[in-house]
Amino acid sequence: MERVIFTREMRDTHTILIPTMLPIHFHLMSQIFNQHGYKTEILSNESQAVVNEGLRNVHNDTCYPALLVIGQMIDALESGKYDLDKVALLITQTGGGCRASNYIHLLRKALKKSGYGNIPVISLSFGGLEKNPGFEVTLPILIQMVYAVLLGDFLTLLSNQCRPYELHPGDTQAAVDRWEKRLLDDFAKTKIVKYSHVKRFYREILDDFAKIPKSDEKKVRVGIVGEIYVKYSPLGNNNLEAFLLSEGAEVVVPGLLDFCLYCVFNGMEDRRLYGGGLLKSLGNGAVYHYLLKKQRDMIDIIKEHGVFSPPTHFSTTVTLSEPYIGHGVKMGEGWLLTAEMAELIHEGVDNIICTQPFGCLPNHIIAKGMIRAVKEKNPQANIVAIDYDPGASAVNQQNRIKLMLANAKKG
Repeated sequence: MERVIFTREMRDTHTILIPTMLPIHFHLMSQIFNQHGYKTEILSNESQAVVNEGLRNVHNDTCYPALLVIGQMIDALESGKYDLDKVALLITQTGGGCRASNYIHLLRKALKKSGYGNIPVISLSFGGLEKNPGFEVTLPILIQMVYAVLLGDFLTLLSNQCRPYELHPGDTQAAVDRWEKRLLDDFAKTKIVKYSHVKRFYREILDDFAKIPKSDEKKVRVGIVGEIYVKYSPLGNNNLEAFLLSEGAEVVVPGLLDFCLYCVFNGMEDRRLYGGGLLKSLGNGAVYHYLLKKQRDMIDIIKEHGVFSPPTHFSTTVTLSEPYIGHGVKMGEGWLLTAEMAELIHEGVDNIICTQPFGCLPNHIIAKGMIRAVKEKNPQANIVAIDYDPGASAVNQQNRIKLMLANAKKG
C-alpha cells in the first residue's frame, strides 16, 4: 500500500494529532513542535468508544497498546472535530521488533479500511525508518525534547511523593497544573530553551512542592513496571495509579528518561555483542553520556534540596540488572523491565506491579518469567503481574492488586 506523504505545504495547513501516553511530557513535547512551526494536538479522548474503534479496526490478536492507539486516532477522526482534509497522524517508531515499529503499518491499514486512506501518517523515528519532507526533528527540537522528558519526569516524581500525603486534597494536582502551564508558556516564548533555565526550574519546583502540607503517615509504596504504554497510560492500565492512591498506596514509577537511556545503551552494547559500525557506537556513546550527565544534575539538585527522594542513576540500574539478565535481551522493554524491578527493590520498594498487554511475548518472558528469579534473590519482594486487554475485567485486575496490597500491609 502506497503511503501518503506529509509534504512541506501540509506543515502550514495540517493539524498533527498525537496519541496520549504521559500527559505532562507529551503536552510539553507538543508545545515544542508548535513553537518550531508545526500545529500539533495531544488526543484526550479516552472513553469506551476508543476501545470499540480499536476492536473494529485491529485484529483482536494484536497487542492491546496497538488497539488503543489506533482506536484513539480513528475515534478522534470520527468525532467531527477535525477537517479531515487538513489533518495528519503521528506515531513513534523505535526500530525494534514490536510495538513502536509496527503499529504504523496497522494504522495505515485501519485508516484505509475506515475510509481515511488519504490522511498522512508521520513516523517519529530517530532511526530514520521513514522520511517525510514536511516533518523533520532538528537538533534544537531534539535537545528541547530531552528537556521535556527531564521536566516531565521531575514533576511526576515529586507529585507521586506528595499526592498520597497531602493534607488538603487537590494541592498536589494544583501544583502540577500550575507548573505545567508555566513550562508550556516558557516553551512557547522561544525556539531555544536554555539548560540553565531547566535547572532553575528544578529548584523552584522543589521549593513549591515542599510547601504542600503533608502528613507523616507511612504508606505502602508500590512500584509500577511493564510495557511502556500500559505502564504509563491511564487509558492503557485502567487508571492504575488513581486506583492505587484510592487504596492508600504511594505510587513509584521509573521515569521515561530510563527508557531513553536504555535505547541508547543498547546501541552501544550492540557493537560489543554483535559487531557493527564504530561511528554509530560512538554516536550512541556520546548521547548516552550526555543524558547520564543530565540525570546526574537532577539527582544532585534533589539531594541538595533534601526534602524528596531522587531517582536511581541509570548506571546503577544497569549494574543491578546484571545478576538477573543479559543486556542482549532487548526486544520491547527487554532487560530494562527486569532491571527496573531490581531498581525498585534497591530503593526499598518491595511491592511491584508488572503491567503487560495480554499475550505480549517479550513482557511475559522479561516480567512474569523473571519474577521467580527476582524473588529468589529478594525473598521479601511482593510482585504481581497484571494482564491488560479489551476483554480483561477491571474488577478482576483490581482484586488481584488488592490481594497484593493486603500481603504488603501484613509484611
